[in-house]
Amino acid sequence: MSFYLPLGDDEFRPTKATESPWDTEMQHGGPPAALLGRLLSVDGQRLARISVDFLGPIPRRDFRVEVSPLKPGRLTTLNEAKLTIDGRTAVIARAWHIAPGPQPPVITETTTADPLPATAGVFFPEKPDWGYGQAIEWRATDRTRIWTRVEQPLIDGTELTGQDRALIIADSANGVSAVLPLDKWLSIPPTMSTALLREPVGEWVHLSCRTALSDDGLGLCTGELYDADGAIGQVTQPLVVRAR
Repeated sequence: MSFYLPLGDDEFRPTKATESPWDTEMQHGGPPAALLGRLLSVDGQRLARISVDFLGPIPRRDFRVEVSPLKPGRLTTLNEAKLTIDGRTAVIARAWHIAPGPQPPVITETTTADPLPATAGVFFPEKPDWGYGQAIEWRATDRTRIWTRVEQPLIDGTELTGQDRALIIADSANGVSAVLPLDKWLSIPPTMSTALLREPVGEWVHLSCRTALSDDGLGLCTGELYDADGAIGQVTQPLVVRAR
């Protein structure tokens, strides 16, 4: 099992593992973000930031991805990817990559996450059988802090990378830190931005996040990503907050 089956000619088929908790016919934002991040990879450079714009619900149907160079370079590169379903662009991602270089004289000491709990939990217990939720092992250390282990490849026949693991779970920040009941309120991120200091090492990625709400129906979710060695990046999601 995997999140996507490659069909050739830059086309992919989403599996049940991409299933959103809001609609079984739609995809959760995490797998598409990770897939576009993988397809935007640049040889010899490392992902520094990816911004993923969701132009509407993402149907769980076959789609095509087109990658375009925007700013090639020896030290930095900016590329764009478009995910198109039935002739409609559903997701656009832009990624900055930076070439690694010599170690600087000062390296910042990173903070560390809570210890990994011994037992697994259930993310979004109101719907324990949805595909994306089942494709990941969840171990919460607090209501808004959770360890995650992605349990299947992003693309069938390929190995899961640390970048894949981080981006698959980054878009879950608003769900993990929701401050209103999920069965009564929508908290929708039209876009998600993730910046990475480095790729995660090992199978586990920790997400520590928080959501703040304004008095006029907007919200902002921010979070930190960790692996067992310490902080690896940050995620930001502006939110549309509405009663169901």
